[in-house]
Amino acid sequence: MVLVNYLLFESAVGFSLFEVVHQADTVGLELPEVKDAMKSLDKFGKMVQLRSFNPLDSRRLTPYSSAAHGLEAINLVSEGIMPDHLKNTLELNLPQTSGKKSKIVLGVVDKRIAGEISSTFPGVQCESADTSEVVAALLRGIRLHAGKLLKGLQEGDINRAQLGLGHAYSRAKVKFSVHKNDNHIIQGIATLDALDKGINQGAMRVREWYGWHFPELIRIVSDNGTYAKLVIAIGNKTTLNDESVDDLANIINQDQDKAQAIVQAAKVSMGQDISETDLAMVKDLASNVSKMADYRRILAESLDKKMGDVAPNLQVILGTPVAARLISHAGSLTNLAKYPASTLQILGAEKALFRALKTKGATPKYGLLYQSSFIGRAGPKVKGRISRYLANKCSIASRIDNFSEKPTKRFGEVMRDQLEQRLEWYAKGTKPMKNIDAMDKAIKAVLEDGDDMDIDEEMIDHPAPAKEKKEKKEKKEKKEKKDKKRKSISAEDVEMADADGEKKKKKRKSVAAE
Repeated sequence: MVLVNYLLFESAVGFSLFEVVHQADTVGLELPEVKDAMKSLDKFGKMVQLRSFNPLDSRRLTPYSSAAHGLEAINLVSEGIMPDHLKNTLELNLPQTSGKKSKIVLGVVDKRIAGEISSTFPGVQCESADTSEVVAALLRGIRLHAGKLLKGLQEGDINRAQLGLGHAYSRAKVKFSVHKNDNHIIQGIATLDALDKGINQGAMRVREWYGWHFPELIRIVSDNGTYAKLVIAIGNKTTLNDESVDDLANIINQDQDKAQAIVQAAKVSMGQDISETDLAMVKDLASNVSKMADYRRILAESLDKKMGDVAPNLQVILGTPVAARLISHAGSLTNLAKYPASTLQILGAEKALFRALKTKGATPKYGLLYQSSFIGRAGPKVKGRISRYLANKCSIASRIDNFSEKPTKRFGEVMRDQLEQRLEWYAKGTKPMKNIDAMDKAIKAVLEDGDDMDIDEEMIDHPAPAKEKKEKKEKKEKKEKKDKKRKSISAEDVEMADADGEKKKKKRKSVAAE
């Protein structure tokens, strides 16, 4: 069992450091006497002793210098980064040790910050509540009696601080850019799919119901929305005449031929008569279908515009519906950008993948990407190859869209050209463009548009200096010389051994002859 020396307690009122005076072992924690001691402030107060805590200022709810400072601290801790004031607190209050012979054991709540503390302070070994039952029990006791153990706090201060900081943290997490928000894309594509299903079912009912009265109209007009509008405009087919051609043409995009065909079909129609009551019911249903079709068109235009703001490169490569479905299936554009190309390739075919793994059959080659036009245009033998290449380009496009400050579709256009060239290469053997040339072309296009490329200079792989290259070359030559020398020595040893063997054989033969 590891002996815990100190405990770091993270709370909404700040960071506090406790020294462990007495601790029970892992087995003793299950004893009723120890559990009762944890619940009693008098007994638990003898186990731990407060070493550092900034007293609460009467003008603030937290000991942080401001509410923004407290929010920044909790954001850093949630990401596993140690705030500066926590680092200063540990430096001032923990004993200085190199960690070579002995280490100080510090118990923490969050295991993500444990690694950061251990790397910053080599003489400190961190144990979290997940790795040590003793640490979990002691921190549980501190949390229970925090209002009394932390000096300078009044009754209810911790609860108010937790409430305020919790609301601030939640508000910061749900804040988003109005122009770069993928939540509306996820909801929009889901609504679009639901509308398609509703429009198809409603239109099927309208066609079947109104088809008893005017069956010839189905063969002339195939679009669901247009058919529903014509049902509302025509009503009873007996009212149609030559004067109705212009009114019908306005509904079907000024197609006079179709309008004339509808009037002629109504005159010789084989359908049965319909009552006014039934016709009113059909018109009401057709009106609902028509409204859904109009809203579906407006929503599709809005979704197309939104995709151009959020993920323009992915939209250029896949089109709005497929790109939006990928984002929706991944949960967000950020999640999609984190996926490797191999995961993105089979996204949407999870059931087929696990079934193949279970039955040891062939794994799927594509998921939602199958709806892309590139896979449809590829030959049967190269569908898997073009799917893998398409997933690679989509993965790059999603990362550019997610992490770029200013959205641009230049990279997507170049990658779409690469996909077109790859299809030609599979079909005709035409050599496609190289990736480095494609990226140079895209960057040049972005700069010509007047946009700035926010390049992180620290992340660029700079070429090695000439001196380092020379040293590497000399090391390589020395290594080659040593290898040649070893080989020559080993060859000489083999020759000497062979010569000794021949001498021994001759000697044996001479002895045998004598």
